[in-house]
Amino acid sequence: MTFALLLPMLAGLVGGWIINYVADVLPITRRLSRPVCAKCGREYPLGSYMLFRHCSNCGHGRGLRPWIVLGIMSAISLYTWINPHRMGYALGMLLVMYFAVVFVIDLEHRLILHPTSIVGALLGLGIGLWVNGLVSTLIGGLAGFAIMFALYYLGVLFSKYRAGRLKAQGLEADDEEALGAGDVILSGILGFVLGWPFIWFGLLLGILLGGIIGVVLILILVISQRYRKQALMVFMPYGPFFIASAFFILFLPNWIVHVVP
Repeated sequence: MTFALLLPMLAGLVGGWIINYVADVLPITRRLSRPVCAKCGREYPLGSYMLFRHCSNCGHGRGLRPWIVLGIMSAISLYTWINPHRMGYALGMLLVMYFAVVFVIDLEHRLILHPTSIVGALLGLGIGLWVNGLVSTLIGGLAGFAIMFALYYLGVLFSKYRAGRLKAQGLEADDEEALGAGDVILSGILGFVLGWPFIWFGLLLGILLGGIIGVVLILILVISQRYRKQALMVFMPYGPFFIASAFFILFLPNWIVHVVP
């Protein structure tokens, strides 16, 4: 039994390495290329990169993210091996890897890239048709896109209001958006995967998670006496919260199955 569990743990480590690689190169080159140091731009030797060593040119470290991703992916792989989703272990882990790539890139760069959106749309549509059927998948994708599209335009109006307030205070306006076009596309992809009616609850849960984290961050700023009036105007990437919501619904359904009709 112990030996059998080594396989999913090893698969999780491999998946974690792939996630780290894609999250390192895709925001910089928009394609799969040789990884480079984030500080000096020097290419990593393959061995040094795989072992998460410091850059040999400038000494810049890789940080904790690669190790955190490896640990979390190993744990998720082991969990989904023991408690597989009805889509199966392999397909479930492929979806988790996609979720993780979008999560990390959006968290670090506030970007949901077109290559990940294209891959996600194909993967989400395929999984949705396999698990949910044609009607639920298409309605879920359309509903996810439409709901977030409406919220996106409300965010555009809020951004214009914010820019006016900043100018009135003598501050330089920026191009911050409450929601991005990538969030709209991601919501459509999650609609494919979750299907109807689960997508509406997935988006609602993601928004609530983002709101809770936002309140916690403001409280931390207030308690640490680093709060400024402009802190309320700082935007957070919402992609990670939607990803976390979809993951909870798909892979941790016991606490949620009686909530959604």
